[in-house]
Amino acid sequence: MTDQATDGRSAKGLAAGKVGTFSGAVLGISSVAPGYTLTASIGLIVAAVGLKMPAIFIAGFIPMFLTAYAYRELNSRTPDCGASFTWSTKAFGPYVGWMCGWGMVIATIIVLSNLAAIAVEFFYLFIAKLVNQPSIADLAYNTAVNIVSTLAFLGLATLIASRGITTSERVQYVLVGFQMVVLVAFAVVAITHVGAGDAPAGLSFDLDWFNPFTGLAMGAFVIGVTGSIFAFWGWDTCLTLGEESKDPTKVPGRAGLLCVTSILLTYLLVSVAVMMYAGIGTDGLGLGNEDNAANVFGALADPVLGPAGGLVLYLAVFASSVASLQTTFLPAARAMLAMGAYGAFPAKFAEVSPRFLTPSFSTAVAGIVTGTFYTVVSLLSESVLLDTIAALGIMICWYYGITAFACVWYFRRELFSSVHNLVFKFLFPLLGGIILAAVFVISVKESMNPDNGSGASLGGIGLVFFLGFGLLALGAVLMGVMRTRSPAFFRGQTISRD
Repeated sequence: MTDQATDGRSAKGLAAGKVGTFSGAVLGISSVAPGYTLTASIGLIVAAVGLKMPAIFIAGFIPMFLTAYAYRELNSRTPDCGASFTWSTKAFGPYVGWMCGWGMVIATIIVLSNLAAIAVEFFYLFIAKLVNQPSIADLAYNTAVNIVSTLAFLGLATLIASRGITTSERVQYVLVGFQMVVLVAFAVVAITHVGAGDAPAGLSFDLDWFNPFTGLAMGAFVIGVTGSIFAFWGWDTCLTLGEESKDPTKVPGRAGLLCVTSILLTYLLVSVAVMMYAGIGTDGLGLGNEDNAANVFGALADPVLGPAGGLVLYLAVFASSVASLQTTFLPAARAMLAMGAYGAFPAKFAEVSPRFLTPSFSTAVAGIVTGTFYTVVSLLSESVLLDTIAALGIMICWYYGITAFACVWYFRRELFSSVHNLVFKFLFPLLGGIILAAVFVISVKESMNPDNGSGASLGGIGLVFFLGFGLLALGAVLMGVMRTRSPAFFRGQTISRD
């Protein structure tokens, strides 16, 4: 066990004073991966809600924005790299805290494997486009090549993440800056085409696109919001860097709010631009065309930017997935570091590199487990891989929601002592938690329908349901094992309840 801080938190040996508000927001934006997220989600959201895509992005932003205040307030009182794990433990006790931390870790492992696979896909797409050999893109779909390439990307990301937060920051300034500039340029050029009258659809801007209360069936709205919430996932990376921030009580919260706001503005700009340019039709470049749904930028890159510009956009999406792959290691490794430091995981996870001041063992474990997970699932079935990714919505709402409610309970004795506390420690977190809880329940219900996943089912119930709850159940089993091996944490002896 490492030394204890004066408020009962563990002093874990991370590099202090390295992350500022702007750099923290950059790392959060990188984890969200706007380039990759937009190209993969625009078509799916349009299929559900049509021209209401901007309204759906706003609807997904609301619980993220409200929950960001819960993270901010909790971090201002207890800056800790364990974030959701530590705060939920202090609020609700070790069992809820352990399961909250597990949800966060397993969700990150799933996303890491997906991001590595996406990086591989766009790597070969970029090379194929660069040398004008379309057959090269097919290498991404060769199982052996795909697995080897994915493991190579995971290995590189693990190495960068293990070499210190400063190295991570420098890499991200380049990758995030590049993708954001290209996305904005793409949107501006698309709107310019509309203004010049040479866009395929040439739709006129309409404020009604931003109104979620008209023209939407409840089922479509729910599906869209679930996708939108996933599109914002990853901003909480800022909060896991609290112990490495220049002002641990203020910087992470500010970075988180700056991150989610920047992401929303980017999503709205790009979504409006592509709708005005391509429309939502099911033919040609229309966003409703199923052939374009999985990779919208792949379809629109050349028509909007020309061959050279299209190549740059492909590179930007590749940079987005690579950047997110690297930064997504940060919260996973730090959550496991905290769980090791407090005795919720084996003590080995609390090891910090004396040279780079990073959670070296936890980072390596994250990389190895992710690589193993991806290899096994890829060899089992493509359906299993798709449904595991689909189960992410359950994990995300699980630990975000617990954190939002933890804020309300943690500060329960001071909620009504000031207007600030009433709004930011009670009202905002409570509303965010309620919305996330509702989406969690709906996601569970929808996961039971095989049509909402790959189509695979057991006993008529969708595989997504079994994977989502199966992974949570695995966490409960491991928690039982750790309770036997490390009872101090479960007795409340390593983290004090407030």
